Amino acid sequence: MQQSDSLRVILSGGGTGGHIFPAVAIANAIKAARPEAQIMFVGAKGRMEMEKVPAAGYPIAGLWISGLQRRLTFDNFLFPFKIISSLYNARKIIRSFKPDVVIGTGGFASGPTLRVASWLGIPTLIQEQNSFPGITNKMLASNADIICVAYEGMEKFFPKSKIKFTGNPVRSDIEFNENNKSSALQFFNFREDKITLLVVGGSLGARTINQSIHAGLRSLADAGIQLIWQTGKSYESHAALAVAEYKEKGLIAMPFIKEMDKAYAAADIVVSRAGAIAISELCICGKPSILVPSPNVAEDHQTKNALALSSRQAALMIKDIDAPLDLIRAILALVTNPEEQKILAANISSLAMRNSAAIIAGFVFELVLKTKK
Repeated sequence: MQQSDSLRVILSGGGTGGHIFPAVAIANAIKAARPEAQIMFVGAKGRMEMEKVPAAGYPIAGLWISGLQRRLTFDNFLFPFKIISSLYNARKIIRSFKPDVVIGTGGFASGPTLRVASWLGIPTLIQEQNSFPGITNKMLASNADIICVAYEGMEKFFPKSKIKFTGNPVRSDIEFNENNKSSALQFFNFREDKITLLVVGGSLGARTINQSIHAGLRSLADAGIQLIWQTGKSYESHAALAVAEYKEKGLIAMPFIKEMDKAYAAADIVVSRAGAIAISELCICGKPSILVPSPNVAEDHQTKNALALSSRQAALMIKDIDAPLDLIRAILALVTNPEEQKILAANISSLAMRNSAAIIAGFVFELVLKTKK
């Protein structure tokens, strides 16, 4: 492929930030290296990618697709019709856009999109964030040309010959964070002489974390801790009422933090779920962290992610079931132990993998070049 050729790429992934942010990071890396590249996203109608991707500056088409529910529901009855509809519309989108390559980062829409691409003979690349792959990527692996992973030992799930160890792409504004702590604190109207706690339960929020922080607001305020609390939309109204009386003490809540780079720069300590992308961001930011793994994920992979860090003294871990009693206690104990903060920060920083998006973009270019010969 000559440099003058216009590269055309479809990316598909969504449902949660853990699928969306890597896809956007890869798109940005492709555009940085090949500014003339034409990029389009395919997502699931009604899911958060339909809002987040356009906000990142890329066009997106939506498919009528969702996952199977664990209980008997009307949505499960509709599932076969959604599959047929999504395959038909994915084919229309691909035929119209004529991509050179299709990239999937997981989520409902990536299944039909990459399946159709394979049927049409278009090269495909999968980016798997977790140590235990989701159902969609397992199903797509046999037809994928390249599978980019962030954990060792993934040959248990994927053909070894297709695996590339790249790490997880993170948002470029976080990987190349240009905010200093002072300016970030000013952005949130926070003081420099207080400890700042960042709480993130994932892009959709986390009920146990939210309830535990809610119950401990008085303790945090009394300890002089400033709080940036990402609640997710479902807990937004509860949190807004809860922090209203503490705003003068520097406790703020919001459903989603758009300026995550500033939030990380301002934070002294982070409380987070243990999703793969969250872990990758925390390693790059080098913040002392308390991880509360979600118990509601396949193969309990968040607990395995958290244990991989806590066993190396790179993070503290609290089980979801223990968080109501132990989370606030752990926060207060860590706040008063600057030596432990330094150890955690140093150890988590040592695990960072950088430039993952650019590395994956390089494999995309190689794949297209190979198929163009």
